Parts: sequence; structure tokens; C-alpha cells
Amino acid sequence: MPTQRSHSDGRVSLADGVTLDDPRFTNEDLLPVPMERRTWGVYNYTALWVGMAHNIPSWTLASGLVALGMDWKQAVLVIALANVIVLLPMLLTGHAGPKYGIPFPVLARASFGLRGANLPALIRAAVACCWFGIQTWIGGQGIFLLLGKIFGGWANASEVGGYPWTLWLCFVVFWAFELAVIYRGMDALRRFENWAAPFVLIGAVVLLVWMASKAGGFGPLLDQPSQLGWGTDFWKVFFPSLMGMIGFWATLSLNIPDFTRFGKGQRAQVWGQSLGLPTTMTAFALLSVLVTSGSQAVYGAAIWDPVELSAKTDNVFGLVFALVTVLVATVSVNIAANVVSPAYDLSHLAPKLINFRTGALITGVIGVLVMPWKLTATPELYIFTWLGVVGGLLGTVAGVLIADYWIIRRTVLDLADLYRPHGRYWYTAGWNWRALLAFTLGGTLAVGGSHSAPGKGPFPADGLIPFLKPLADYGWAVGLFAALCVYVLTSTVTAGAATGAPEPQRPK
Repeated sequence: MPTQRSHSDGRVSLADGVTLDDPRFTNEDLLPVPMERRTWGVYNYTALWVGMAHNIPSWTLASGLVALGMDWKQAVLVIALANVIVLLPMLLTGHAGPKYGIPFPVLARASFGLRGANLPALIRAAVACCWFGIQTWIGGQGIFLLLGKIFGGWANASEVGGYPWTLWLCFVVFWAFELAVIYRGMDALRRFENWAAPFVLIGAVVLLVWMASKAGGFGPLLDQPSQLGWGTDFWKVFFPSLMGMIGFWATLSLNIPDFTRFGKGQRAQVWGQSLGLPTTMTAFALLSVLVTSGSQAVYGAAIWDPVELSAKTDNVFGLVFALVTVLVATVSVNIAANVVSPAYDLSHLAPKLINFRTGALITGVIGVLVMPWKLTATPELYIFTWLGVVGGLLGTVAGVLIADYWIIRRTVLDLADLYRPHGRYWYTAGWNWRALLAFTLGGTLAVGGSHSAPGKGPFPADGLIPFLKPLADYGWAVGLFAALCVYVLTSTVTAGAATGAPEPQRPK
């Protein structure tokens, strides 16, 4: 890649004399990260994934699969396989980070165009803002529950908007703490993740040891047979469940360059992610199954929510430790997964007006405006339907990015033209029709069959497009592969036929 030099005013000059300073497409946070600031190593990426994986929703993933009729071994198998699969697009899209030092929306310019990149950026930002609000509300509820056990009477406080004012207080304080961490920038996030990851892991192990000591071993859950067996009934549930587990981290498979751009090299991001994602998620799923099994033996019912389970203790020290663990775990995943991306994406929308910190604050505000207390109150409509549909669209974007970067361009980008209008990536008025066509066709196949149970969602029971209904449970994979094929076909057929076409490039 071209050698770059940073100026005191934030501009970056390349070896060919080009200065990246157009305010319409450039600000300090979107520019390539200078080599001296690429300091993240293997441990940093492993810690990032450990910190993100150890959170309340991922703890309860196995419970959803057990509820579908799987036994614990089948549930852990599905989770392990899903995270091995989703690791591949993570590594593919993450490659551009260490090589060029660019974030996700700038990488998207190569395929969608300098202006067209705002489309995938805004889709990704919208999902992240909603999930930020949801995770913050869940974290606030956990703090409220544990503090209520310590001080008592919190649940009986006077209500505001249908909830105790003490719950609102926990939500607001937690929200402010998250924004304070990310407002200090990516280096502060790296330091936070470095110590948060082992702390949360220790907290989970402590919960396991505590439950094992109370249970005198692990209980009936481990002996429960699968209700599905290993025949046809299992495979009918297996593939939709696999897509759901893949979708859990599919969002990060797009914007992982936001983190890998700070990497010392490809080895750091490849080994760090490979060690951190599939192993951690699988181990955490197994841990949750063991702890829940113990809770069934002790309390006569399986308690999948770690906050609810922690609240069973009457030991004040134990409650305080659980409180801190919940806080650190939720902050760790929420900032990394749901604030970093929209901060860059919103900055990309208006570089002259919005920088990374401003984008983070906007994310925080939107996360409140979407009223996450309502999102979590009606999961059939909002989380499983709306976020599922957008997840299918995100798979489509991933297909376009991978096709352009790896198949068409063979990982070779013109760094200066990613910031320069009327260059290689300007296409037609800043938009690449090939990417838009691939996105449209892939998105239609991915979400066209979306359907809802009667009375539980906005879609008809037979799907928006009935003959596409069989594809609905495979939305992420269908969108990714369809968009990839369409983009490669159109780009190959029209290569060089028009100004700005994504001509195949060979490594220099």
C-alpha cells in the first residue's frame, strides 16, 4: 500500500503527493490510521471478542435452542458451528483494516461508490443504534434488580411511564457511563476490553463454582434427552437455528474493519479473532448450560438468566460482585458492537459536521429515542421480525463487500481514490449500479419471504412474496451468496465498459 504521512492539522498525504483533505468525504476519523497508531495485537483482538461474547444475551442463546427441543449437546454444537462459519466473513472483511487502515464505510466506497457507501453504512448504523438501546435497557434492568436485592424496596418505588423511577435512574446512569467510555476514543476502548475480558470470564467461572457447590454436582438438565432426536425433525430445526446463531454476530462481519484498522498486521487480526470468537462463544454456551443445569437441581426450575440467578444469593459481597460483572459485561459488548460502528457510519454521512465522538453521542440519543423498553416488551414484532429482516440485508451487503474486495480487486485498492470524487470509485455520480443491483436482488431473496405468526408481526403468514417463504429462515446466507454472485457477474461482464467501472486489479 502507499506510504502515508500525517500532518498536524489532521490531513494525510500519500507518497504520490495526494493529500486526502476533501471535507465532503474526509475527516480525521475516516482517514487511514497512521502506522504508528496500529498497535492492536493478538491479545487485544482476543480480549475484544471475549469481552463481547460474555454478555447476557449470548449466555441465554442455548436456552432458546433447548426450548426448541434440542438437548444441551445439540445446542452447543449449533452455537459452535455457527461461530466457526461467521468467522470466515469476519476475517475476509477484516483484511482491509490492517492493510489500508480504513473503517467499514470507507471500504464500502470501493464497491458502492463514494456516495453509495452511505446506504450500507446507514443500514448498519440503524441496527446498531437499536441494539445499543436494547442492551443498555437490559443492563439497566440487571443493575436495578441486583441493587434492589442489596438495598431493598427499589421495585416498590413510584412509577414513571409504567416503570419504577429507580429503574429509569439505573438506565440513565448506565447509558451515561457507556458514552463516557467511548467518548475517550478507541484507545480507551482497547484498554477497557483488555481488563474487562478476564474479569467477566472470572465472574462466569465464579458463578459456575457457586452453583456446583450448591447443587452438589450438576442436575437433570444434562440428562434430558433431545425431543428432536437426530432425524428429520432435528434437521428441520437445525438449519433455521444455525442461521439465527450466525445472525447473532453477522453485524460485526461488516464493520470489523473498524477494529482491525488498528491492528499491527494480518496475523494479529486473524489469530486474535480465531482464538477469540468461536472458542469463547462455544465455551460460554457450555458454561451457561452447566450453570443452568445446576440451578434446576437447586431450585427445581432451570434459570437461564444469569442476573436472576445471581439475585438468588443473600451474600452482599456476592451481589456486589455480580453487579459489577453484569455492568462490565454489558458495557464491554455494547460499546464495541453497537457504538463504534454507528459512530463511524454517521461520521461518514457528514464528515464535515460529525466526527467519531459526535457520532457516538448521536448513537446514544437514538438508542433512547427508539424506546428500547418497548422493543424488549414485544420481541416477536421488533427483535425477531424487524432485526431479522435487517440482518438479511446485512448479509447482502457482506456479499457485495467480499465479492468486490477479494474476487474483483484481489485486495488491491487505490487508497487515494477512496477519498477523491471523480476517481476510480466515483462510478455514476458517486453510485455503483452493480452494487445496488446486487443489493436489491440479494435483499429481495433474503427477506422477501419474511413472515409472522398470526397476530404477532407485520408480515403475512405466507410471507411478503409467498414463493420465497422457504428462503426466509436462511436469509443471511441467501443474501450473502446471491449478492456475491450477482456482483461478480455484472462486474465481470461490464468491466472497463464505462468510466468508473470496477476494473479488475492485479497485485502490484
